[in-house]
Amino acid sequence: MFKSPDFMRPLKRGEEPAVDALMAAAFGGTAEVDLVAALRKSRAIAGEMVLPMDGGIIGYAALSHMVAPKGWLALAPVAIHPDHHGRGFGRRFVGMISQWLNYRGKRWWFWATPPFTPAAASHRLRMVSRRPTRSTTP
Repeated sequence: MFKSPDFMRPLKRGEEPAVDALMAAAFGGTAEVDLVAALRKSRAIAGEMVLPMDGGIIGYAALSHMVAPKGWLALAPVAIHPDHHGRGFGRRFVGMISQWLNYRGKRWWFWATPPFTPAAASHRLRMVSRRPTRSTTP
């Protein structure tokens, strides 16, 4: 039987260890875990969303305030648990976040590495009208 995740929602207090484990599994190490910890500590995170499923968390995304250009948000990291890769959950998760950001009139950029590159993602999801110039993340 096909299972799908529940609706995305904000990260709840106490779920950070589950998100850390998810990111370590998704990225094959702790670099992104350390990055998110540093962003939280510096209060650069604007929001954190999770994709729950069957009582666990299978997806995570962070939105951070960019240093430059002012007023822009960076969507990164985005992680889907490896057991759920290839089902389109990541694409739909980023799509839902992008629709919300666009509806709210937010300027943002999706920072990603291959195979989900920002150019390919912005073409499919209409993420931003133009790439920010001289961009700097926290």
